[in-house]
Order: sequence, then C-alpha cells, then structure tokens
Amino acid sequence: MTERHIRWDPGQYLRYRDERQRPFWELLARIPTVDVRNVVDLGCGTGAGTAELSRRWPGAEVVGIDLSDEMLAKASASEQPAGVRSEDVSSHAGPRKEPGREGSVRFVRADIASWTPEPSSLDVIFSNAALHWIPGHARRFGSWVEGLRRGGVLAFQVPGNFDAPSHTLLSDLATSAEWRHRFATRDPANQVHRPSDYYNLLRQVAEDVDIWETTYYHPLSGDDPVFEWVSATALRPYVEALNRDEALSFAESYRESLRVAYPREASGETMFPFRRIFAVATRAR
Repeated sequence: MTERHIRWDPGQYLRYRDERQRPFWELLARIPTVDVRNVVDLGCGTGAGTAELSRRWPGAEVVGIDLSDEMLAKASASEQPAGVRSEDVSSHAGPRKEPGREGSVRFVRADIASWTPEPSSLDVIFSNAALHWIPGHARRFGSWVEGLRRGGVLAFQVPGNFDAPSHTLLSDLATSAEWRHRFATRDPANQVHRPSDYYNLLRQVAEDVDIWETTYYHPLSGDDPVFEWVSATALRPYVEALNRDEALSFAESYRESLRVAYPREASGETMFPFRRIFAVATRAR
C-alpha cells in the first residue's frame, strides 16, 4: 500500500474473507491470458489471492507486492505453494526467472504507488481492492501497460461505494466540529474514477479494455457487522491518527451511526450493499 504506515490487522481483514474474495474470483475469470510466465499482484495483502494466482498459472513466477509489514508477515506465514520468498525493495520488483522454469511465489515489500516494471517483462499485472489507496493511480496505467509483454493483461478491481453510508458517515464524522481539527492534514485517499473514465484512460494505452461493475449484497451476521467490516479498511487511517482514548470515542460514534444506517433484517442478518468496479486491459499483440 502507500507509504502512510497504516498498521493493518490481517485477522480483522480476513474476518469476511469469502465476501472480500468473491470479486477476486470474478476478476480472475475474465483474464484471457493462458501462456503466463510472470505475474505481479499489486497490494497483495495477506497473500491469499497471490497463492490463487500461482495455482491458476502453476508454471509462472508470481510476485506479491505490499507495503504493510503486518500483511506480508501473514502472507509469508500462510500456506503457500513451494518456493515462497519475502524481500524488501524500494520501487522496482519484477520477474527473476527464465521462462520454462518451475513456478514460484515471492513477496516483496514495496510502495505500489511508485512501483514500475521493466518494459515488456510481465504477462499479468493484477490488483484486487488496492489501487483506491493510491492517489493518482490512473497516471500509472501507461507505465504498467508498457511493462506488459504483447498480449499481456492489466486487471484490477476497486471499491465503488464511497457514496454509501459506510463511507459518507465516516467522512461526516471526521469533518464534524468535534473531530475536524484532528484530521485537517490527512492526505486524500480513495480516489476512484467512474467506469467510463477508466475505460477512456485505459483505451489510450491498451488495445482491448473490458470494464464492468457489480453491486454485491452481503448478508452479514453478528453484532455490528458493517462496523467490523469497515474497521479493517476505511476506518483504520482515521484511528491511526488518534490516541487510544480518542480512537475509542471516534469508533464508538461511528459504530452507532452505522447501526441506524444498516439495521438488522428479519432474519437477524445485516444487509451490506457493496459496489465494485472491474477493469481488464490487454496490451496490443
């Protein structure tokens, strides 16, 4: 992720692993490339998706890149295919094996905001729910597509629900009279474009572009499940800026507002709509 030193909690993130991974599978299914030698997973997090990419292309070298020490520790400790390694670099990470060798998985600590591949060195650049943390990520499309071999694919998925109560209530609270002085210097984040904008930007650098969006309706169980979901992602940069007592107070106010916005259904579950935007761009053959 970006160089903001947010302390991610892998356990909390994986609490809704099945729901979070569903867009991953739908994105992966739309990648047409079959003869794959090298794959990079940008913002790999806990490495669960990285392992699945290796299983999809067992002969490829797969590199997972993330900036979070906590996430990379989880990725390296989890059950992965043989040949897992972990490294630390600044801005460049790419393939290190010759085509035809046995596949492997490697994890690299790097800032994907500045990561640049060697030209024509990769077959797939994949990113699941990470690019929205990178301000100006669309400006990286040109160098990323240039890093693909002919027929290579850039595929990503980003949340498109920043106008949903889960996010607007958080923003409203942070900009309220009680809290705005604590977040006045926060960097902008979650800069996601409209699907049509992604299409036009990618079409400038890629031959084929496939854009779509899906709204999932997740029936979540337990107490305050929407709060539990968001506390692993959108809430973290806010509480990281506060001391312990402030963080507890801020989180409790947010929790209470979410209870009103996302009431329990008659089944006892809480319905959580979540819109996501997908893109698959193929470099000219």
